Amino acid sequence: MSSVPHGAPVNPFAPPAGHGPGPYGAHGAHGAHGGHVPPPPIAPDGPGQVPYGYPGGHGFPPGPGVGGYYGWPGMQALPSNGMGTAGLVLGIISAVIFCMWPVAIVVGVLAVIFGAIGMGKARRGEATNRGQALAGVICGVAGLVLSLVMLAFVIATA
Repeated sequence: MSSVPHGAPVNPFAPPAGHGPGPYGAHGAHGAHGGHVPPPPIAPDGPGQVPYGYPGGHGFPPGPGVGGYYGWPGMQALPSNGMGTAGLVLGIISAVIFCMWPVAIVVGVLAVIFGAIGMGKARRGEATNRGQALAGVICGVAGLVLSLVMLAFVIATA
């Protein structure tokens, strides 16, 4: 039989009965308020210091071809899509601000250059955004053409 009267609520957070003073003080491993105290967290490299000579700290040297890249052994490096993305962003900006033709011409040229570099990286397999790079080149050329038309309009009306 239980020592709790019938119908009385049971406290699910109460410490188990029969726990007296233990090696951890008067409250044992349950803390001052009766709740369970979890163990302290462990660092990602495990407890203690990293052994000398092993940069990873896992007790063994890194595998072949790791060379400073953190990841699974034999895993490919992440694609470098920055040039294609930069070409697309600059191309859109160039096409939008064509009325400010001096700035738009510079931004359009940069868009074409970054887009071409991004397409070259995609062709070599270093990037995965060939479409963005191509769109950057197209928008950059469109921005250049619109800016040059605006320049011709300014010269013709002056």
